[in-house]
Amino acid sequence: MDAISLGIMWDRLISITDEIVSTLVRTSFSTIVREAYDLTAVVTDAEGHLLAQGRWSAPPFIGTAPLTMAHTMAKFPPESLKPGDVLATNDPWIGTGHMYDITVMRPVFRGDNLVGYTMSITHLPDIGGTGFGTMATEIYHEGLRLPLCKLVREGEVDQFLLDLIAVNVRVPEQVIGDVMANVACNEVGGRQVLEFMDEYGLDDLSELSAAIRDQSERMTREAIINIKDGTYRNSIRIEGIVDPITLACRVDVEGDSVRIDMTGTDASVRRGINVPYCYTNAMSLYSMKCLTVPSLPNNEGSTKPIHVSAPKGCILNAQPPSPTGGRHIIGHFVSPLIFGALAEAAPESVQADTGMIDLMNFVGTHKNGRGVSTIYFAAGGFGALADNDGPPTLPGPSNMAVVPTEVWESVTSTLIEKRALVPDSGGAGKARGGLGQEIVIRNDSGHPMTIFSMANRSEFPPLGLLGGNNGPLREHRVNGETVHPKGQQVLAPGDRVTLRQPGGGGFGPASERPREKVLADIRNGFVTSEGAKRDYGVTAV
Repeated sequence: MDAISLGIMWDRLISITDEIVSTLVRTSFSTIVREAYDLTAVVTDAEGHLLAQGRWSAPPFIGTAPLTMAHTMAKFPPESLKPGDVLATNDPWIGTGHMYDITVMRPVFRGDNLVGYTMSITHLPDIGGTGFGTMATEIYHEGLRLPLCKLVREGEVDQFLLDLIAVNVRVPEQVIGDVMANVACNEVGGRQVLEFMDEYGLDDLSELSAAIRDQSERMTREAIINIKDGTYRNSIRIEGIVDPITLACRVDVEGDSVRIDMTGTDASVRRGINVPYCYTNAMSLYSMKCLTVPSLPNNEGSTKPIHVSAPKGCILNAQPPSPTGGRHIIGHFVSPLIFGALAEAAPESVQADTGMIDLMNFVGTHKNGRGVSTIYFAAGGFGALADNDGPPTLPGPSNMAVVPTEVWESVTSTLIEKRALVPDSGGAGKARGGLGQEIVIRNDSGHPMTIFSMANRSEFPPLGLLGGNNGPLREHRVNGETVHPKGQQVLAPGDRVTLRQPGGGGFGPASERPREKVLADIRNGFVTSEGAKRDYGVTAV
């Protein structure tokens, strides 16, 4: 296949996944999908190999999607499927690591031949149980767990499954609306795949799939060769529920391949912060993509040179019935763990620690009497890179979008009283970490509102890199009193919750930051005069 044709068809597949995302967003019922873009859309070939991922997609799911397809094809081999079938699951060990994401797949038939699959993943506003948080002590507390099943059979929706979901969730209209949005977007995606094949005269996607994956694998291997061969280790301490947790990794770079082993990581715990292997693998693959070919469109080929392992039973390879609801709280640390290991080998590519994303689940009653179950997303500052300051309030390694204040207030009947950058919150360095923010939310619903905190970085700050300073700690407060960052609180009417987000870590010694950049930070309000003198030795004139 010539390079020009490959490029055109590759781009066309990506545009199809983007159209799947667009349909999903336009038809969904929840702010989690419609505003925050907690979603993913992909197209695979008939063997389940991931070919393209939507540009507006959560990056880790490039790693979970192929594993989900492998499970799906084992339970529902191609000969058991018919046109119009739609498959679904939210099983943490088959899908994305927790039950709050639903994965929906639709086989694409060209005549009688199965030629590929479309897939969408969205975070549901509720799945029952104790609610989205970390309070569960076993998976059975966390809600309704769907095995791989046929949600639609030859075009006919399984109404029993929808009824089963509806009676198990707090906001059935939103949940069922989002489930059916997944069905609709995959219908659109499948139709567009067939139109694409008709236009280019393709009987199947196998040749195109091999060309895309081979090209991506080749580019990734060429990038890995630029990382110095060797064995690199790192371990970090992060907060758990009561006691700190150690995450450890060994990264072996040999020629054009990489092996990542999480041996030395602490065991899983009896609270909902455990991470199934599928998510650990996904975060590891994403981290290596950042260090090798970040601009390459996501597909399975770029993951081929990378092998990830973790001991069974550790917190990065938790086994059933471990609860996994807040798996991102721990799983997001896989990226800084790997970046820290490879800081010496690839200093121009790694970044200092980010302030990370902060999720808080609000469950209660709207002042109009309707149920509320939705997530507030807030982000700390991005970590600095070798030659770039970290942007303020940018999530990493996740990429959720901000729900507009007006939309949030309308949906929840809470009031956002304040959202402001926090001066001096970016770790000082030759390159400065991005600033964090402070958010104050008041319960104006007239009813008690339960909030589930899922915060990290409350005991261990975002680390600076290669001499850069650390960022500050994250803090949650209710009516001015600090509360557990992974706990459950009830806001009475009029109560306020304050989310104080950390800035990112700095990169390189602060003494090497040019004076004019420090003065510009003072003028912009990013650094105070006191902070400039303390951290950089610069006095504003």
